[in-house]
Order: sequence, then C-alpha cells, then structure tokens
Amino acid sequence: MAAGGWRQGLARRRVRPGDGRPLPPFRWWQVFGRSLMHLDLSTPGHPRPHYAVDVRHGGDGHDGEVRARLYRDGRQEAVARMPAAFAVGGGVVEVAVSGAGLRRCHLVADDGTEQALVPDPRSAAGRRAWLDRRHPGLSRWIGWVSVLLLVVGVGLNLLQLLEPLSQVPPLAERFGTFDSPVDLPLWLNVNLGLAAGLGSAERALRLRYRGWLDGAGT
Repeated sequence: MAAGGWRQGLARRRVRPGDGRPLPPFRWWQVFGRSLMHLDLSTPGHPRPHYAVDVRHGGDGHDGEVRARLYRDGRQEAVARMPAAFAVGGGVVEVAVSGAGLRRCHLVADDGTEQALVPDPRSAAGRRAWLDRRHPGLSRWIGWVSVLLLVVGVGLNLLQLLEPLSQVPPLAERFGTFDSPVDLPLWLNVNLGLAAGLGSAERALRLRYRGWLDGAGT
C-alpha cells in the first residue's frame, strides 16, 4: 500500500458516527477560531448531498482535542480526530490542521483528482477568498509578504539558534562550532517570531501549506 493510502486508512479509522445534530450557525466572534468548509457536487438535474466540515481550532471543551465534524445536508454525520478522512460520494474528504489553522481540507476523488473545499463566506478564510476575487493584485502582494515574513523570521531565528546548538560537545567535535552572523536583541527575535506566525496563519487561510516553510513557522 502506498504511503498516502496507509495514512488515509489510519485517518479513516478515527472516524466515529455523528449524533445527527444540526450544523451550528457561524457567528462573527468565531471568525479566527473556527473553520467551516463546504462541498457541493450537485450539477443541473443531478442533485447530490451538500457536505460541510466544521473545525474548532481551540479544541472541544471537554478534552481540548481538535476534531473535524462532517455534516451532510445540515446534519452531523461523522466526527474524527485529526488528521481525518471522511468517505463521501465519489471520494474522500481529507482534513488536517497545523499550529496556524487548516493545512488541508480537500476532496480526493476516486480518480485521484483533488479539489479544495470552499470556505464559508463569513469565516476568515472566506473573507480572504473574497479579497482574492475582488482585489487579486492586493491579494498577491499579501501572499508575497506572508512568504517574506516566514523566510526572514524563521531564517534569522534559526541562524541564531544554530550557534548554541553547535557548541554542544558531541556536535562541536564532529562538525565544529558555528558563529552566527547576526545577534539580535530578544525583543526583535520575539517580534520576528510573531511575524512568522502571522505569515503562516495567512497562508493557512488559503490552504497553502509547505512543511519546509510553514512547518518552521508554527
């Protein structure tokens, strides 16, 4: 079995039946703490169920665990810990989170093609998608700034972290010591870390996740 299929099998085994309760409405104060994604595969003359995936990033109140909940036509059908894989008509909805938000919420069709679910327009991701549609130039500029914040923030902090790590005796004996070319004050390092976190969060709103970049910023 391929690695992707093996991981998807593990994710499917986390799925538990839902309780059938209705999908709670999205409230304005949930804009940064809740992700609500929609999937509608209906075509003219061929109605199909409407699916929604609801994720509360603060975790559930009783145990703090972050879970994904799948709703079918407005009723809770399944619940799963992360990462999750929900079987739906014609494929599987894969859901995963990072420290900055959603890292993945895609339908993987039976033929292997993928499509991202559509964010609720009231959510932060939905508002970001609206900005992308209405002001594509500004959206691209914000995207570039996000990458820059991550690269600069993570890069400078890593350079400074390498110096004390390289002085650990086993590492120093094998690789030698490293003198960082930068030595920034604590307040600036903290702000660089916060900027990298903001950059990663902005990319999470667009489901842009690359482990080598975003994983270092969360």
